[in-house]
Amino acid sequence: MTPRQADVLTALGLLGLVATVGLTAPRWSAWLRSPAGPSEPEELALAEAEAGANEPGPAAAEDPARRISVRLYFDAPDRDGLLPEERDIAFSTDLARQIRTVVEELAKGPTSGLVATLPAGTRVEEVFVQARGVAYVSLSGEVASGLPGGSRAELLTVYSIVNTIVANFPAVSRVQLVVNDQPTRSLGGHVDLTRPLPPDMTLVALEPLAAAPSPSPSVAP
Repeated sequence: MTPRQADVLTALGLLGLVATVGLTAPRWSAWLRSPAGPSEPEELALAEAEAGANEPGPAAAEDPARRISVRLYFDAPDRDGLLPEERDIAFSTDLARQIRTVVEELAKGPTSGLVATLPAGTRVEEVFVQARGVAYVSLSGEVASGLPGGSRAELLTVYSIVNTIVANFPAVSRVQLVVNDQPTRSLGGHVDLTRPLPPDMTLVALEPLAAAPSPSPSVAP
């Protein structure tokens, strides 16, 4: 074999490798390579610890016999903001799979009298975790088409997801939401989804809504 023939074979092998990686990578891998915004030093330190989160080893699997308690954030019925609900779910050593399970539980709605934040029919299509601590969550179109009107409802929907993920997984510092595996500007025109979002725990309700004062009974003259 001549050196020229060897070079041709090497080039063909590299092209085949690139094609294989492209076919087996997540459907959104093309735009995941773009910068996800400025990274804090602690996020960069987190990168090495979580670099293999999306490529679990043979032992990475869901263990139905082992349960963990997670905190899901739903809309509060009697106050303005989100309230947590504790729920037990199956444990998984795969970070992306565990996040998917938590968001699926959030989509099922509350069981303790709180108010659902995700529209009925919302499905989790895919979850991917970047090494820098950014979780990408793709939801079905129902999350946007079934959203009630108003900026407040949209805000609580978005941050019920973001706060739930970050509160339960210290390895994740920000969450990027996409719809049908495609980047989206917002769910309803109010909350910017063009960048990964950090949690906003100021949206967690602390005090019940104040009841309107009862009118004083009139006294007959």
